[in-house]
Amino acid sequence: MRTLSAALLLLTVSSCASRPSVEDAAVSRAGDFSAGVEKVRLGTDVEALVEAHDSDTPLDCALFDTSVIDTTRRPVCHVTREKARQLVRERFEALGYTVSTHETEDERFPTINVIAELPGAEHPDEVVVVGAHYDAYYSGADDNSSGVAAMLEMARLAAGKRFARTVRFVGFDLEELGLVGSTRYVQARPGEEIVASIIFDCVGYRDARPGAQQGLPGLPMPNTGDFLAAVANAQSRPRLEELYAISSRLGYDGFLLGLVAPKDGSGPASGNLMRSDHAPFWMAGHSALFLTDTANFRNPNYHRDTDVPSTLDLDFLTDVTRLSAAGLSFWAEGPLP
Repeated sequence: MRTLSAALLLLTVSSCASRPSVEDAAVSRAGDFSAGVEKVRLGTDVEALVEAHDSDTPLDCALFDTSVIDTTRRPVCHVTREKARQLVRERFEALGYTVSTHETEDERFPTINVIAELPGAEHPDEVVVVGAHYDAYYSGADDNSSGVAAMLEMARLAAGKRFARTVRFVGFDLEELGLVGSTRYVQARPGEEIVASIIFDCVGYRDARPGAQQGLPGLPMPNTGDFLAAVANAQSRPRLEELYAISSRLGYDGFLLGLVAPKDGSGPASGNLMRSDHAPFWMAGHSALFLTDTANFRNPNYHRDTDVPSTLDLDFLTDVTRLSAAGLSFWAEGPLP
């Protein structure tokens, strides 16, 4: 059996020799688009999402057999999502999007994914997805109000603009219970041509102190938690290499650290890299990048009632959102004149 360190590839900007060239015009356009990200708006959205979770009613604990669940890792009696979902929908609608939902009936766990879409002006059948789960344990500031705020800010920048490819923003339901909403979403869209996907999960926590960052088992990593991890599989590696090229050209050297799981990413060695809503995309053969601050490998507040806004680094979240917005612009080929 191969070890994790042999099965995974760790990438840095300097070592990514196969990094592709990107056209100056596309990078300039991406930089101009991403420069519109506003830190204050990100912070305001995180606060609003946390307030929604704090004032919501958790799922009925009777839905779960807590005798077989490690409730210290998965505090299932504290899952909220109804008010956060409504907030996401209201934000999309306020930006002028026609909002749709993908609903799945289920006796125990019905799900509602919230979708806002800009049809592509030239290649409408080619889709770029930006997604984040809106359910949370406790207040859920980093996990995953940070990711939802990044998605909403990118939706604000894109609103009313034209892109060559279709841009779709998706708020996924019940990620915390096993990627339920995203799995149902992907299964409902067989054969769709997804050019690229950005999936946010925990993107607001930074700790640059030595020793703050833990390595994934068998995979050495920096011991300071001041980077953004971008996780790809073999199918998604070209998008990761393009994001590296963009990040370097836009002055984000050293900010991005890439992990590439072999093949489709489903092997036993890469289990920790399959823990969010990108996994169903991978399993369906779609390209998806998972962007994260590495959650419990860095953030001591992960799945705890201490995951509150005051623990986040809004400068870090702003950089994550700007780089991601640049990627969106590059892959969706816009905004167009």
